[in-house]
Amino acid sequence: MANRRLHLAGLELRLTDVVTLGGLLFFTLLSLVFHKRITRPGAIIGIDLLCIALYLASLVILRRLRRPWLRFLVRTASVQLAFLQVYSAANSVQLLFSSWQDDRIIAWETALLGFQPLIAVQKFYSPALNEWMFFVYVFYVVIYPVLGAIIFFKRGEEANEDYLFQLGLVNFVCGLGFVLFPVASPMYWEKMRTSLTEPLTARFFGSAGEWIRANIHTPGGSIPSPHCAVATVMWFMSHKYTRRGALGLAPIMVSLYLSTVYCRYHYVSDAVIGIAAGLFVILVAPTIERAWDRRQAPATGVRP
Repeated sequence: MANRRLHLAGLELRLTDVVTLGGLLFFTLLSLVFHKRITRPGAIIGIDLLCIALYLASLVILRRLRRPWLRFLVRTASVQLAFLQVYSAANSVQLLFSSWQDDRIIAWETALLGFQPLIAVQKFYSPALNEWMFFVYVFYVVIYPVLGAIIFFKRGEEANEDYLFQLGLVNFVCGLGFVLFPVASPMYWEKMRTSLTEPLTARFFGSAGEWIRANIHTPGGSIPSPHCAVATVMWFMSHKYTRRGALGLAPIMVSLYLSTVYCRYHYVSDAVIGIAAGLFVILVAPTIERAWDRRQAPATGVRP
């Protein structure tokens, strides 16, 4: 990914910034235009604007930093925190155009498979397997920055920009999915939740996973599954820039896909469409990057 920058109002914007800020601005604009249809629009829009301001401030700070480890920390923190806000902003507007579609998902899966996977998988529950599944689900949060650090210090800053750009793009795609086809998720849909009768007990990582469910997750943000979509991109980027890392991540990534259903965070459809969304981004990202480089190369004030 070439080191092209768009100079705008004294800021240097890379493709990662355009996608990340663009996504956040898009969902903020939806909140503004349809503020009468959402709960607490003032707080939602205010938080979005604050995050945008902090992100822009990080770009100013980044220009003055020379030490690689400082540049990595500021860049990674600002971009990946913006991803979280894109997720939150999309969740805030996901019921603008449609109601929850869980019944449709359940009917599709049951008609196609002849059974409901979330109910059927309960017979495989065991304390050890439960703990492993919760571990890989939670470990996903660690992979985000750690893989970025490996790519940054092994292959350079531009390789990390490629990684961040593709993560930004897949997060935006997931956000669009939340709005276009809102799904509450199994533990928030009463008809499904009451059918999940087997206890899903685990120790440390089980407690961490349930804390995330209780304190961070809200109804929605389900299809495409962000875990599966982002994990697919991360797995591909680990292969692109580390090779051996991709092999090491293989059992974790495969288990992570399964854990989204096993731990009752997602329907099977969410996971499958999440993987498809990740593959879509992997396929289209190089074309977008080449188009960005071609447009920026002859522009005045843009440095290669």
